Amino acid sequence: MKTPKEKTTEKTTGKVYLVGAGPGDPELLTVKALRLLRSADAVLHDDLISPEILALISPTAHIHDVGKRCAAKKITQNEINFLMISLAESGFQVVRLKSGDPLIFGRGGEEIEALHHAAIDFEIVPGVTSSLGAAAAAQIPLTHRHVSSALVLVTGHQASVSEATKNDWSRLVSAGATLAIYMPGHNYSELAAKLKSAGVAVDTPVAILSQATTTHEQTHLTDLANLHRAPHLAAPTLLIVGDVVRFADPRVADSRFPDSRFDRISAEQLLNSNQSSSTETLALDAAPEPIL
Repeated sequence: MKTPKEKTTEKTTGKVYLVGAGPGDPELLTVKALRLLRSADAVLHDDLISPEILALISPTAHIHDVGKRCAAKKITQNEINFLMISLAESGFQVVRLKSGDPLIFGRGGEEIEALHHAAIDFEIVPGVTSSLGAAAAAQIPLTHRHVSSALVLVTGHQASVSEATKNDWSRLVSAGATLAIYMPGHNYSELAAKLKSAGVAVDTPVAILSQATTTHEQTHLTDLANLHRAPHLAAPTLLIVGDVVRFADPRVADSRFPDSRFDRISAEQLLNSNQSSSTETLALDAAPEPIL
């Protein structure tokens, strides 16, 4: 049994929480995320965290901006890992605050590895990832049983890296999936060329969503053939590619589709337009389930 003296001299290690801040609207924070922000000893946050969410952090917390946007990197990932671990080893309750969800294109996996290696206790608090928040703001259903039964999350940065990645896109496109492209950059001509090369039809609708769920959000609707003409909206941006974009609410967009036949249509109209290519799927959907 430990004596009182031994207890007082024992080193106390803190804990790290990898917390998703959601797409920007503070009302989309989870209750747990809010509680942790209000009680944290230290918060390490990304650049994309909105000021409204940063204002919720405890006034006594040590706050560190560890953002790495585009080519302007204030700090390396190794330095972030070192700071996060050092604060926890000092006994701090540390919140590593990430935009969206911490495990989707947020280097959360790398930070988990570092925490494991340092034997630091940690917990993951999921958040609303950007594609879900952006699609909801534009009223775009990312899946629809008559249009798209799969959703693929990809990054624009990796899309232009290798031939192997391009081949992966081809397989995904052949499945008729909705593509949510994170960090697409502004080279829409190159991105459009890669999508066409992967087999995406030129008349496929595209939504460009900027600063979604915030007071500065913008939505631009176009199609793949005209993507290269799209304006460069403020970061962070996200692209949604697929027939589900036809359901977007035009009232939240700064544009209409280049072709009037891509105006917002009902599920029944879209179903009829795709009927020739989806008869087999519809028959399976309509088939009664077996009674066991």
